[in-house]
Amino acid sequence: MAAIRDGVMLFDPRHEDRIGGLEERLRRADALTPDLMSDVIAEACRRLSTHNPTARAKIDRLIECGAWTDATLALIELELPSWKLRRLVYDDGEWLCSLSKQPRLPLGLDELAEASHESPPLAILIAFLRARQAAAESTPTLSAVPQIRAAQGYAMCCDNFS
Repeated sequence: MAAIRDGVMLFDPRHEDRIGGLEERLRRADALTPDLMSDVIAEACRRLSTHNPTARAKIDRLIECGAWTDATLALIELELPSWKLRRLVYDDGEWLCSLSKQPRLPLGLDELAEASHESPPLAILIAFLRARQAAAESTPTLSAVPQIRAAQGYAMCCDNFS
């Protein structure tokens, strides 16, 4: 869990250990279960409780129906709205999942969170945990646009339109 002290974001290593342990449990699992999914929600989903109750109810219904892939994609949409599923490919008996912040960029220029597993929803959840970690590690800037003071005097256009 992140804490803010004196404007600096601090990370709790115990939380990172729990997420690492959760990722290891997902890796060892043969299939996704309701208990495992509820552990992921409890450990890695901080924003889910702030959404309206219908969003949580939608995920709960998908879990009850066993629609694991849909539930994991809905979870990503609510928890990490800036991350999108870029690809889900089956190769040599494993599913490779890539989550992306900029899916329209070429692969070499994009920030990816990737994972593989024999089960598609588990591959997606492991990639989700890695995207969550990448999002937590990136330091937010206070101001993305530099502030410029208004110039004194007259402003004129120097473009040549001929």
